[in-house]
Amino acid sequence: MSDSVLMNNARAMVDAISELPTIPHVATKVIELLDKPDVELDEVADMILTDQVLAARVIRMVNSPFYKPAHEIKSVKRALIYLGFRHIRELAFTCSFIDVFQGKDGAFDIRTFWEHSFGVGIVAKIIAQRFRYPDTEKAYLVGIVHDIGEVLLSYYRRTEFEQLLASIKGKSYRMVEAEREFFGTSHSEIGHCIAQKWNFPADYCEVIALHHAPEEAIIDPILVSIVNLADLFCSVRQLDYGSQSWITFNLADERSWSILKNYAPHLADFDVERFCYELDDRVPEIQDLVQSIFQGVIAE
Repeated sequence: MSDSVLMNNARAMVDAISELPTIPHVATKVIELLDKPDVELDEVADMILTDQVLAARVIRMVNSPFYKPAHEIKSVKRALIYLGFRHIRELAFTCSFIDVFQGKDGAFDIRTFWEHSFGVGIVAKIIAQRFRYPDTEKAYLVGIVHDIGEVLLSYYRRTEFEQLLASIKGKSYRMVEAEREFFGTSHSEIGHCIAQKWNFPADYCEVIALHHAPEEAIIDPILVSIVNLADLFCSVRQLDYGSQSWITFNLADERSWSILKNYAPHLADFDVERFCYELDDRVPEIQDLVQSIFQGVIAE
């Protein structure tokens, strides 16, 4: 099936959803503010406080074990001071993404989705640091949203998606391949269409569309390769949608690894086994962060 057919099928599926959610306005404005080089801390705090739900979620998340504050943080301004502008962008973006799909029942446990998404974001940031990619924050953010198409299938095509999951249970497969056979498209193309509707930057859209095919990337193949590797690492450790997807990989055979080796030849001897052990140490932190989200955000 050609790429154009896959994308056309995805576009038709997304267009058929009459009430496709949108990113909350205030979160979008906060992210825009933080892009300004001369923005003032009070200006950002005031904007966040215009949305009391967003403000409460930012405070809850910053007090989670993941961010490790020494004392409880009770105000948005203190959260800004503690985290700094870069991390506040991460939280604002994350909270808005959570809000988009809040309160819906899907084909898979949403907790496992968030564990995988945060896992990929955090591992992507670590890989970006190792490979000296200049924007580690972007790697984190796009890592979190790389699977937005999966959520759409789970929520808006729930019955068919449950049939797909049942048909491949216990079999060796990669989800993206099974989806293309079943739906005539996959979460990659669907996510790309959603990202375009949400006016995501072009490099974000590319990662979402091509995180399973980094060799096709044109805008930023390094970023796509970073997210691809992060996705693979999380899928073979403990952040894999509750073991619903079968996957195995040899780092040396991965196309993303070849791209990254050319970009950063000093890491040609990257110790994948040691890195996976390091990732294991981060898994409880990621699960604690998701737990705080469920207690203070999704439960609302």
